Amino acid sequence: MVFYSNQARIDLKNIFDGLLSWSKHQLEFNHVMLYHGEILKICNSVDNKSFHFNSQYDIHKRFGQKVHTYKRSKQTHWYIIYNLDAHGNVYIQRLFSNHITAG
Repeated sequence: MVFYSNQARIDLKNIFDGLLSWSKHQLEFNHVMLYHGEILKICNSVDNKSFHFNSQYDIHKRFGQKVHTYKRSKQTHWYIIYNLDAHGNVYIQRLFSNHITAG
């Protein structure tokens, strides 16, 4: 099962708002809905992964022991930072893009 921290929920809201108001490349509302929906779909499937990668970047390690990378495009990768419990439940703590991780 997948659970979200309050901060992860805020991150998801901020991602949606950021996509909707992105000045570099205007996105239509339907495209933003699909993009955001795909991120949620990936998040909700992390508990079904057969292998869970350890966090590598210091900024990620501060929030969770595991990371799942979603490669949206050549330019944008999303990092889902989470912890696992003994029963395989996933606790998503934060979501970052490579633009934040690299910065």
